[in-house]
Amino acid sequence: MDFFPIPDNAARQLIDSTTVFNEHRRVDAQARSFVGGMYWKRQGDYEYLIRTRTDNRQHRIGPRSPETEKTYQDFISGKRAVEDRLRALRAALADAVRLNRALKVGRVPAPVLGVLQAIEDAGLGEHFVVVGTHALYAYETAAGVRIVQGALATQDVDLLWDARKRVRFVTDLGKLESSMLQILQRADPTFIRKPGQNETAINEKGFEVDFLRRQPEGDDPHPFRFSDDEDDLWPVQAVRAKVLTTAKRFDHVVVSAPGKMALMRTIAPDAFVQFKRWMSAQAPTREPAKRRRDLHQAQIVEALVAQGLLAANG
Repeated sequence: MDFFPIPDNAARQLIDSTTVFNEHRRVDAQARSFVGGMYWKRQGDYEYLIRTRTDNRQHRIGPRSPETEKTYQDFISGKRAVEDRLRALRAALADAVRLNRALKVGRVPAPVLGVLQAIEDAGLGEHFVVVGTHALYAYETAAGVRIVQGALATQDVDLLWDARKRVRFVTDLGKLESSMLQILQRADPTFIRKPGQNETAINEKGFEVDFLRRQPEGDDPHPFRFSDDEDDLWPVQAVRAKVLTTAKRFDHVVVSAPGKMALMRTIAPDAFVQFKRWMSAQAPTREPAKRRRDLHQAQIVEALVAQGLLAANG
């Protein structure tokens, strides 16, 4: 048997913790719109409503009036409400993590989860999808099963960068005044760019993060470095990456052995199956052992779909 159901108590806890995680994520995003503050500032004979940001930027909204009074009151009350809700959800999330760990709900490798969360926290999640073996963790979690360990063993995670959104990505990363490597280092300070492989970050335990991209199209820059930092990473062109770039997405909360959670963005199960079957039979220079594993992984996901445990199109 290539997979088996998780225990009932773990399944119930997975549902509950996913609900808490998703609500925390929603409210946390809402709270971002209230970052900074508002105050009244007198200039001459008038008072103006000023909006402040965490980077000390200020924006004058307008002179004191019934409309700006309402804007001020709505902001203050909204900020207080969302902060109160977020505080309660943080406590609920901490409890969920503790129960996840106690009931052995998850088993995603901690480095993978850390990298995913660091990218989400930076606001760059929509620019990357997990492709390859680690996508199986999203599928098994959605299906409520455990896939046999032999099909999952790997010491690297592949992240496909969406070159179609290059302009927005460059803008988003620029606002952070950071490099992609530095974002990975927020998850694990030991990540460095692997010597001789500019697309790969490796930590002190040998775990690797590989960044992939489609073959250049139109005005796609080539080669492309994520930032102006000379030590930053360069996504490498990958075979059939265009197919993966345009594939339907599949997003699901995943859980690590210590109980922490993150959103994994990957491709729909049917796209995974098609890609893995191509890799097993047609990919050039693919090692025989990897071809066999590719086929095995495709067969596992096909079985999950066939048994109604997983939706083919996400």
